Amino acid sequence: MMKDAALTAAEATAELGITRQTLYAYVSRGLIRSQEEDRGKRTRKYDAEDVRKLKERREIRLDPAKAVDSALDWGIPLRDSALTLIDGGRCYYRGRDSLDLARSLTVEQVAAWIWLGDVDQADSLFSEPAPEMPEGWNALSIPLSRLAPSERFQSALPLLGAEDLAAYDFRPRHVADTGARILQLMTGLALTPSKCTGAGIAESLQQNWLPSMPEAAPLLRAALILCADHELNVSSFTARCVASAGASPYAVVCGGLAALQGVKHGGNCARVEALFHEAGTPQHVRKALMQRVRRGDAVPGFGHPLYPNGDPRGRLLIEMATAACLEAPGVRLAAALVEEARAMLHEEPNLDFGLCTLCCALDLPPGTPLTLFALGRTIGWIGHAIEEYQADVLIRPRARYTGVSPNPVEEPE
Repeated sequence: MMKDAALTAAEATAELGITRQTLYAYVSRGLIRSQEEDRGKRTRKYDAEDVRKLKERREIRLDPAKAVDSALDWGIPLRDSALTLIDGGRCYYRGRDSLDLARSLTVEQVAAWIWLGDVDQADSLFSEPAPEMPEGWNALSIPLSRLAPSERFQSALPLLGAEDLAAYDFRPRHVADTGARILQLMTGLALTPSKCTGAGIAESLQQNWLPSMPEAAPLLRAALILCADHELNVSSFTARCVASAGASPYAVVCGGLAALQGVKHGGNCARVEALFHEAGTPQHVRKALMQRVRRGDAVPGFGHPLYPNGDPRGRLLIEMATAACLEAPGVRLAAALVEEARAMLHEEPNLDFGLCTLCCALDLPPGTPLTLFALGRTIGWIGHAIEEYQADVLIRPRARYTGVSPNPVEEPE
């Protein structure tokens, strides 16, 4: 993956294996965008993302089998979706910038937008109070309370889904209704006691976690919205596979949660939290990072293959946390980590780092970044389920067998 946002003519032609004349032809046909490098000079630079996409299309034509292999590793798109576009260093939900939505809409409105493409449906989707817990729930609530919220979600959702027969109506509006119930149930499970306050999702979290800090609600709201979807990541692809099999939205969310908790996905938040704990104070940050680098350990929370110039979601969360909690020790620690990582790694903070900065600034307990991630991403999983139910096609790729031949050739004596 090319790191630069713009390439010189020499870099672009080398990447594509073409002449400059062919490069200029691609520009004139609108296949590659270009811009002046310095005003008044005749040198130009060429969009690296356009070059990458053009290279991928050429590779598909030349070697389809290789293209299929690379599609599963940050490669070519392999599923149509109208939900999320990542382009030009930004993330859009149904054509609207996710950062703008995080600043201006409620969690419920963004859910309605992703699920149905209509913000005005939010009130009717979330008009009913959260469903009551099933019989026998009281006996389970004590052991479940000992689990982390993300584990609590996975333990409780199958039980709750077994009581919700309406969840098997796969028409878009009805799936959205089920999604609203699931999101409210999960919000209740994240609270202590496990009951929504009747306010919005972000407001319920704030009133339960930070009752004396109403100004935290917009920060939690933004975090949930920025986590809502991110195209075909591993948890969303898992959710789509589950939905394509005709399983209920509860099973879809359980599948997404299983993938999300992996350390290469949302579970990476725990590694970022450990980095915060290891650094401890701004004065100790450089030493902590140097020790990691010398040991050959990764520095979590920085860099993203889809955002060579920095993850805008993480950047916004850091900005909001800094504005709201300027004097908080967690904000100063995060700022020191970002400054040293930029100098040492030449990488920018990503969403995981932004979530941990926010939770550290608000002095929320360990594990809260993953809780916010899971709640927010549930919106996206339901959106992907709606698309798969509508497509009504089982996701069933084939494997290329590389094992022992079932009919080995016998050696002559």
